[in-house]
Amino acid sequence: MPVTKAVIPAAGLGTRFLPATKSVPKEMLPVVDRPAIEYVVEEASRAGLRDVLLVTSRTKKAIEDHFDREGDVEAALERKGDKVRLERVRASAELAEVHSVRQPSPRGLGHAVLCASAHVGDESFAVLLGDDLIDERDPLLVEMLAVQERHGGAVVALMEVPEEAVSLYGVATIAPSAVAPAPAASAGSVPAVGSGGRYRTVRITDLVEKPPVDEAPSNLAVIGRYVLPAEIFDVLRVTPPGRGDEIQLTDALRTLAGRAGADPGAELPVHGVVFTGRRYDTGDRVDYLKAVVRLACERPDLGPEFYPWLEEYVASGGPKAEC
Repeated sequence: MPVTKAVIPAAGLGTRFLPATKSVPKEMLPVVDRPAIEYVVEEASRAGLRDVLLVTSRTKKAIEDHFDREGDVEAALERKGDKVRLERVRASAELAEVHSVRQPSPRGLGHAVLCASAHVGDESFAVLLGDDLIDERDPLLVEMLAVQERHGGAVVALMEVPEEAVSLYGVATIAPSAVAPAPAASAGSVPAVGSGGRYRTVRITDLVEKPPVDEAPSNLAVIGRYVLPAEIFDVLRVTPPGRGDEIQLTDALRTLAGRAGADPGAELPVHGVVFTGRRYDTGDRVDYLKAVVRLACERPDLGPEFYPWLEEYVASGGPKAEC
């Protein structure tokens, strides 16, 4: 059955961005002129997942409101004849059919995903974390969906990170043998996605959450994109709290990978798609600023004015020139 639903956990406290996140959800912080979570919903919609569930908390109502129509604002823009801004305001409400459910308390990513079980039912689904923005030119989610359709089970996005950074991520152990590529495309056709697409596909045999550098099994870190079978809910229900005394999605995936390793013919293997494209991490303050600058420079309506100023600012010595 094709995957049609996406789950976006958005109940975190956003402590790294305090005091801004005292009253504004971190997912609503602007990346140029759009909230970060809008980029994520747009990515899901672009991949064909137009049924989107936001897992929020009682302090995150602003996120739900953002994807609703705003009659007063639209009427004011219509009176002014401001068609450009009117289209931008309406776009967020037209991206997908957005639903929401509340996570009663912050008990970890695994628990947030479990909160989606009633909405998802017995279908496979995607999970997209709002801290990771994937450039629209890089078809990571599309390829992950293709890999899941071909192999079943779970598919996790992986990315090579510097050795000193592995303790910040879930880290994968992969099987030494390569995953068989997808059938070759015929002459003149579009190249196959998934195993034979832009990114390498690997078989995951184990996962560990935020290991010390000297204990990490590889430098392949889990980033915020998953395609999961509905069976993950049964695993999460019996997964005890792990690192940080929270229910970790990584631990549940480790259980699936262990079952598949014990039985190579298991129907729920765990695969990884090794992403080599453009990713913007908005969960860290410095990386958030880098994302804003990079995306602003590439915008046709802002880049021609902003980028020359940035070049001039850097050439002049930046903050050192102000001393």
